[in-house]
Amino acid sequence: MIRKLALLVIAALVSLTLAAAAQEAAKKAPAPITLTGELVDTGCFLSKGAHGEKHISCATKCISEGMPMGLLTSGGKLYLITLDHDNPDPYNKLKEMAGKNVSVTGVVSVRAGMQGIDVTDAKLAAAEPAK
Repeated sequence: MIRKLALLVIAALVSLTLAAAAQEAAKKAPAPITLTGELVDTGCFLSKGAHGEKHISCATKCISEGMPMGLLTSGGKLYLITLDHDNPDPYNKLKEMAGKNVSVTGVVSVRAGMQGIDVTDAKLAAAEPAK
């Protein structure tokens, strides 16, 4: 009887500890943000600096053939766009927006010096004013 009671108390303590750890991890999870910029194909942009209106057809072709997509902000930051495995639709929708100004929502991560955004929503954005 005492052994069963002791096991029940241990099980309850383990459950409480796991629940507290899960709550703490949820508090630390980064919140999604929305970034706006030009959708570029990373190959042409990184190797040649190619982007903009004149590069749309090439970027569309490169992206359709598997070149990773990036979001180039007006401040000059480049974010690698990554697929949200729970909902690939926004990522796939972006493939049709090469060279366009887009708004991308998702969680930003930085690993080994590379920054990326795990896209959960994407849409065309208003064009940037000409400079």
